[in-house]
Parts: sequence; structure tokens; C-alpha cells
Amino acid sequence: MSVIDKDRPSPEWIAAMRAKFVTEREIDRSMTNKLQRRASPPYTPLTLEQIVDGLRKLVAAHVPGAFNVKEARWLSGGASKLQVAFTLDWIRPDGSPEQARMVLRLEPAESLHETSRLREFQVVKALQGAMPMPAVYWVDAEAKYLPYPGLVYGFASGVAKPSNAPSNVSGLGTRMPPELRRTLGPQFVRDMVKLHTFDFRGADLSAFDIPQPGKQNAEWAVGWWDRVWEEDSDEQVPLVSLASAWLRKNAPAVEHLSIVHGDFRVGNFLFDEKTEQITAWLDWELSRIGDRHQDLAWSTSRAFGSFAEDGKTFLVSGLVPEEAFFESYEKLSGLKVDMKSLRYYQVFNAYSMVAMTLATSYRVAKNGKSHQDVLLTWLLGVGYMVMDDLRALIEKEL
Repeated sequence: MSVIDKDRPSPEWIAAMRAKFVTEREIDRSMTNKLQRRASPPYTPLTLEQIVDGLRKLVAAHVPGAFNVKEARWLSGGASKLQVAFTLDWIRPDGSPEQARMVLRLEPAESLHETSRLREFQVVKALQGAMPMPAVYWVDAEAKYLPYPGLVYGFASGVAKPSNAPSNVSGLGTRMPPELRRTLGPQFVRDMVKLHTFDFRGADLSAFDIPQPGKQNAEWAVGWWDRVWEEDSDEQVPLVSLASAWLRKNAPAVEHLSIVHGDFRVGNFLFDEKTEQITAWLDWELSRIGDRHQDLAWSTSRAFGSFAEDGKTFLVSGLVPEEAFFESYEKLSGLKVDMKSLRYYQVFNAYSMVAMTLATSYRVAKNGKSHQDVLLTWLLGVGYMVMDDLRALIEKEL
């Protein structure tokens, strides 16, 4: 049997991956592009001048009048994308002059999540006014102007954690004080309900496929992460094969299609420390149209929560006691939480995290394809803890 060189995949092998793992069209396109670029040179640090040059070209393609890009600076944060803040002096489409603070969100050569900037742009635009969202302006989905695919957001004010609160990477381990939990907790549940009850069918979400009634949603989701594991891993792990088979066999039918964020948790929203109001929800790259239980399972994961001062009460995303969270969600949404579907997506989420950490983090860091190689290497170590969580969940279900 011939050995596959995953760092230099052949067109035949890429075609075989596409045929074997069926998922949404835009996800297939993004993952295929990743493989086609994989043999290219490692990530080379971009200068601000290079990025601003591409940014000017992108803005010029959409703004007919004079404009000025200024005060460009790097933004920290984020585990997978390059982010640059800047100020734009421009004439809006309605003819009014404006000085606006904006953020360019740009892919590296290869990232932890190989996703679509077009999908991210469309879902953020669709949800304007439905829940706290940053403004969104333009997208360069094919890197026609920018060094890599990217999109331009409006700058969202706020913080992801209290100024004096310690936390780990990407907001993990954040501890919210009781007085802040009382105000942010209800908003957290409120915004999840607004997302899951949003009527997406009238929005421009052409980069999203809507699954048929039944199990197609779960099958597409598992196919996505099966393909990630197959394309990025360099080891055979029996538990991964078992988890994939279990997920395919036990896929639940979805009774209510929703926009799913995919990473709905503390660290992915900003809030104003003075008013204690959530100002914007971020990181929509994993969003899809699917089963809301995926978000419910993700938000209630022990990895993203903490315990109250009594050391016993688990707080969902460090904000709301779990029982109160489910009760409030059902009351506000009018939708029941199906515990069987919740447990299924707990397994699914752990499976996707294993693929991210033990497969993608490993390969991207090994090949030097990202500006976050240190973080990705750290995540590789975290992957074995996630694998133990996956083992425990599967063991419980079996």
C-alpha cells in the first residue's frame, strides 16, 4: 500500500477525501483549498505595510470616493486568525463623511479552524439587530486584494473578561465575580435564545447549506471532523475511530433548525465594564445551520465553566448554575432541551476538539503555517486531556 504524503497531497488523494467525507459545499471548498495550498511555503510574517496595502485595494473596490486608512496596529487575542485594527476616513454610501474604527480579520497560511470568511461575513451581517453584534463591512473571500482571505469588521468596544480577572488561553478559566454574574448571566442566556430562535430563512446565507429534516445535519457535522482528522492526523487512534462510528450510528434527528454559533462561551463576547452589558458576540467562523443542542453542549462543557464559591455549584461559562441555565433557556425560547441530543453533542464536541488539537494543531505547527505556532503546540498537549474526556463520554454512553 502506498504511503500518503499529507504535506504534499496529490490531486487524486484530495478528490478521494472529497468523495469520502460529505459535508456542506462551502466547508468542502475551504478544506479543499487548504489541501491545495498545503505544499506552499510556511507562513511568512506579514508587515503592517503589506496588510494595509491590500486593505486599501479592498476598500477601493467598495468605496467610490476618497478614503484614508490610518493608525493601523496589530491586535492580540484569537487562536487562529491575524487581526489588525485601523481607522478609516471615508464617505459612506449615503454620502455622509465618517471616521470609523475597524478591524481586519485575516487568515494565516493555515489555521486551527479552516473555515470560510464568506460564511462568517454572511452570518454576522444577517444577525445585525437581532443580538449584540459588531458591524461588518467587506469580505475578500478569495484573497483577491489581501495576502490571505479576510473580512473587515467594525471595532467593537468592551472587554472579554474583568480587568483584574486571571484566565488562560482564549478566555478559558475566567472567573467572574458574583455581582457581574448577576448581570451577565441573564444576557448570556438571552442571546443564545435570540440566536436559536432567529428566522434565518429570509437572510442572505447562500454560503450555508440547510440540511433536510432528519439526520443529515449530524451526518454533515461528523463528516466535517472526520475529514479534518483524516487530512491532518499522523497517527491511528482507535478511540477516534470508535467515536466516529458511534456518532454516525447514534445521530439524532433535529426537530428545530437554528443558526449554531459553534463556540458560544465566555471569552467570545465583549462587555462594557461600567454598564455590565454585552456589546458584541465574536468568533463566528464555526457557525452553521444545525441543531441548537450543539451550542448547549458546548456552553455547558466543564472546559469552559467554573465553580461557584461553594466549590460545588458548576457555573455554565462561569456565569449561570447549570440547572438554572437550562430552565431559563427553555422558558425564554419555548424549546425543550432534549438530554439525549445534549449528550450526543457532548460526544461530538469532544470529538471535534480532539481533531482540532491532536490533528490540525499538530500539522499546522509542524509545517510552520501559522503565526500562532507556540499556542498550537500547547493545544497539542491539551488534546490528550480532551481525549480522556471523549473516552469518559463514550464509556458512559456505551
